[in-house]
Amino acid sequence: MAKIKKNSHKILYRKYSSNLKYVMMLFTVFVITLFLPKQPRFRYEFEKGKVWMNKDLISPFSFAILKTNPQVNTDKKKALKDVLPVYQYDQTIGRNALEAFTNEFDIKWKSTQLDEKDKIRFKTESYRLLNNIYTRGIISLNAKQQTNGKNYDFSLMENNVAKQKNTQDVFTVETALLYFKHNFQSPNQVMSDLVANLAEDHITPNIIFDERLTQIIQQNTVDNISTTKGMVQKGELIVSKNDVIDEEIYQKLESYKATYDAQTKTIGSRALVYLGQVVLVSFMLAILMSFLFLFRRDIFSDNRQLSLILIVTTGMLLALTWAIKMEIPSLYYIPFCVVPIIIRILFDTRLALYLHLLVILIAGFFVANSFEFVFYQVTAGMVAIFSIKNFVKRERFLVSALFILLAYFVSFVGIALLREGSFREIEWANFIPFIFSVLLSLLAYPLIYLFERIFGITSDVALIELTNTNNKLLRELAFKAPGTFQHSLQVANLAEAAIFKIGGNSVLVRAGALYHDIGKVDNPQYFIENQNTAVSPHDKLPYEQSAQIIIQHVHKGIEILRKNLIPEAIIDFIRTHHGNTRVDYFYQSFLKNSPEKFVDENIFRYPGPIPFSKETGVLMLADSVEAASRSLKNPDAQSINDIVERIINYKLEQNQLDNCDLTLKDIETIKLIFKTMLMSIYHVRIDYQQVL
Repeated sequence: MAKIKKNSHKILYRKYSSNLKYVMMLFTVFVITLFLPKQPRFRYEFEKGKVWMNKDLISPFSFAILKTNPQVNTDKKKALKDVLPVYQYDQTIGRNALEAFTNEFDIKWKSTQLDEKDKIRFKTESYRLLNNIYTRGIISLNAKQQTNGKNYDFSLMENNVAKQKNTQDVFTVETALLYFKHNFQSPNQVMSDLVANLAEDHITPNIIFDERLTQIIQQNTVDNISTTKGMVQKGELIVSKNDVIDEEIYQKLESYKATYDAQTKTIGSRALVYLGQVVLVSFMLAILMSFLFLFRRDIFSDNRQLSLILIVTTGMLLALTWAIKMEIPSLYYIPFCVVPIIIRILFDTRLALYLHLLVILIAGFFVANSFEFVFYQVTAGMVAIFSIKNFVKRERFLVSALFILLAYFVSFVGIALLREGSFREIEWANFIPFIFSVLLSLLAYPLIYLFERIFGITSDVALIELTNTNNKLLRELAFKAPGTFQHSLQVANLAEAAIFKIGGNSVLVRAGALYHDIGKVDNPQYFIENQNTAVSPHDKLPYEQSAQIIIQHVHKGIEILRKNLIPEAIIDFIRTHHGNTRVDYFYQSFLKNSPEKFVDENIFRYPGPIPFSKETGVLMLADSVEAASRSLKNPDAQSINDIVERIINYKLEQNQLDNCDLTLKDIETIKLIFKTMLMSIYHVRIDYQQVL
């Protein structure tokens, strides 16, 4: 029952898989447009000191001219200088201090044994002086308000009424004490010291700094500062064509842009902006799907690969959206070259370039100076793709990063000179974001590994690992079937050289060639390249059984590779390297020795399929030619030429190359390469006229 259910799921998947890709496309459009900025794009781009290349700009509405940030900051500082610090006059402090002074005066007087008749007079005099001091006020100076130790003005609040004062108009604790000592007259020094010390203990500031109220007034003052300086009326000329954008014009343009942005933040305009985004993104993705349908039908048909492409595209555009919303200093920090690197490694150069252009063109609608942005990213992306065209070593990532950095640098210097006309005016600090972008592009390496595992795609990086002859399976092949291993190495060399010449994935071909006969490790003695004696184990077997043993190495190879989690792209070479040809030696031997018996040809025929790509087609030819060349007793130019022609022509006659896109020109090139390499292997002096 579970098996039936599983099969029904597969049937449903096959039935709706063609529709699934369109669902994924619609979902991609929805996600991208959902998070993109919904602000209508200002149509003009401008820079201070540059020439206005557009037509005369007439204001379609009235707007205020905004001050620059430095101007606003200057106005704020000036306004804050005019805000006086606020102090509160606290009468309670004076009353409490005078009361405490009177009580303590009586106590101290008794302890001094002074004449009682002088008490009232001195008490009244000292009380009067202290009362004068508290009436005038004792301030608690605020160090923040003092400049170089000078006096300053302040606002004194008394009964909610503010008066402007200066610190010279009131006492400090020190000046209050001096005033008291100077004005208190006593013939008795003991009396003077007693009253002075008592007064000192009761001189307390009653004018207190009100920091909270001061900050409120300062904030209100700052908030009330005007951020504009004049108006541009509707119909007024903002800038004329070919005018240089000076400080004044630049500020008018900035003010016009700010007002435009504010006016377009309406529900209606946002809805229309969203509609425009949906139209553009849908159009771009429709072109992508058309491209895949026409030129990469294999990817178009594979929903896993298609979903990977859509995820990479969506991820990069979401990164751009995040950067815009976070208002990072420069959008050039974003590693846009990650997209072409990943797609180039996992797929091919043409798709990588197309997808990179698609991402950059969409991103160009949401960045400032979009032409420069597109120029920077397109050139860097092209360099990234070209720099990893032949990916054979991991170090190529670092080399690619250096090439990308060089491309950015050349573009940066060229654009800077075009703008400034001088090396001295170039702001080299603006190149720092490009350096970070290149460093972040190295994230492509772990992402490639992650995508390989999730989506079951084989990259050149994985293929390079598989071609290492210290690999467990290849070591086992070399130990158990050394003849087959040597044969595989020679086939790999032939196929790699041929595919490199006609165009194709040379790393994939080499990996496929090294593993194409891995199934022979189970019964290596049944294959002639591993036999060391004149006696063959096939001599004791029926021809049908021998054929089945030979054919079985295809099934065994597939089983071994799947058990070891080798990618399907390599397994395809095992399936196709014999196509659906016959094991002719045993088939002809059966016909010759048993003419009266009925022969089921399928017993002697490989299961197929026939090769379906350039790479699998080239491997079939290299495998057959290399194996046949071993039968030559005295290899010379003529015999090598004849056997290559015979083997390849036979494959053509058997329709084994019908499904792979090898042209006649490709086949002639393959023949020439095989002949040349085999003659080199067998140390034959090459007669080029005879070869050709």
